Order: sequence, then structure tokens, then C-alpha cells
Amino acid sequence: MNFLDIILLAIALAMDCFAVSIVSGIINKAHNTTTNSPKIYRMAFLFGFFQAMMPLIGWLGTNHFSEQLEAYDHWIAFSLLALIGGNMIREAFEPEEERHFNPTKLRTQLILAIATSIDALAVGVSFACTGYHKLSQIATPIIIIGIVSFLFSIVGHQLGCQFGKTIANRLKPGLFGGIILIFIGIKILISHLMA
Repeated sequence: MNFLDIILLAIALAMDCFAVSIVSGIINKAHNTTTNSPKIYRMAFLFGFFQAMMPLIGWLGTNHFSEQLEAYDHWIAFSLLALIGGNMIREAFEPEEERHFNPTKLRTQLILAIATSIDALAVGVSFACTGYHKLSQIATPIIIIGIVSFLFSIVGHQLGCQFGKTIANRLKPGLFGGIILIFIGIKILISHLMA
């Protein structure tokens, strides 16, 4: 893989983080959360960290359990995203004081970071299959993947905050976010089942 291929791969992997961050920004704007909150940077860091670590885990595990992992990784990602998305949709129809989904909570951010990065495990397996045999060879791609996901998460959140009020006035952000998360989960599931 050349440098451009790695950048394009990093952008492709960051798209789920970007979409979830936009939704997070919309929800935060609707709840008047500040756009420069350290919790937003924490979420971006977690997205970048897990997007970088999953290919490393996939690469490390290739010799031991790659077949078992590949058989279930898409189901795990789909289940986590569908669970969170379904919960967001349910809460969108509850009175405001009964809503619990909060994208600034550490637990929520961890689940979202893991769920959106599980498909990157397969990238790590592909690294091993395409000639990346040393940790020094995989270091640059995983650092680039992490940085791109981090940056896309911050930009996505800022976009969600910028246009969040307009969107929040027209539709329920929780409903919109839940549908997007379920859609991402279905996309991951279909792409793996049809491969």
C-alpha cells in the first residue's frame, strides 16, 4: 500500500466516526452543551484511538484467531450500533425529562468508539495478508488512521453543532441519530455478508 492508499483507507474508516460525531454535535447543540467541551475532544480521542487499535489487534491476531474473529466481527458491530440506535429512537419519543442518551458520557463514548471501529479489525487482517509482517511496517498506517479519525470526529461534531439548531428544530435529533447508527450497523453487516 502506498501513502495515498493509506490516506484513502483512513478516510473510509473515519466516515462512521464522522457521521456519529455530527449526530453528537446536533444532540449537544439541542441541549446547549458547549462546543469546546473537553468531553468532545475525549470522544474524538476515543474514536481515533479505537480506529487505530482495531487494525493493530486484527494484525496481531491474524495468526491465532482471524477466521473466528472475521466470522463474528460484523455481528458484534451491528448489535452494538443497533442497540444504541434503538435506544436513541425510543428515547426520542419520551418526554424531555426522561431522556438518558448523552453523547458526552464516557460510557456512551466508549461504546460508540468500539462499535464504529470493529470493522477496522478486518483491515488489520488485510495488512497481514498484504505483506505487513513487522510492527514497524504497520505503525505508520495505524497512526494515520487514528489521526484522521480524530480530526474527522472533531470536524463532524463542529458541523453538527453549527447546523444542529436548524436540524433540531425540524426533526428529533435522537430519532435522526438512532436511525443513522442503525443504518451504519446494517451497512457493516451487509458489506461483510456479501463479501
